[in-house]
Amino acid sequence: MGRPMQVARYWRHFKEKYRMVGTKCKECGEIYFPPRQVCPKCGSREMEDVQLSGKGKVLSWTIVRNPPSGFEYFKPYPLALIELEEGPIVLAQLTDVDENQIDFGMEVEMVTRKIREFEEDGLILYGYKFRPPIKP
Repeated sequence: MGRPMQVARYWRHFKEKYRMVGTKCKECGEIYFPPRQVCPKCGSREMEDVQLSGKGKVLSWTIVRNPPSGFEYFKPYPLALIELEEGPIVLAQLTDVDENQIDFGMEVEMVTRKIREFEEDGLILYGYKFRPPIKP
């Protein structure tokens, strides 16, 4: 299993992993996640942080039954392509849902959950996953 990330890198990526902050191009208005320093569409370097809603829909999914090292705890688990309301598409694990309930176009919302645990260091890494929205 790989080593946990350094503290400096952890804090550098805090906004993306816990608050779902992307970037928006000031020139063409395109929104990206994860954040970019240069717009791939128009080449502009005029980018600004944008808070994403964390809401989206499932475009496609699969069930991971033979996970990579360090992710055995969750197996089997659904992995999905999520199109966010703002446009970017992210690859993320689905949680709090039975695999038989997953469907194309299913609405989901971002939540913070345990991603991985480094037993030798006792470090628990958290990040974003998606689940069906909780109905009031």
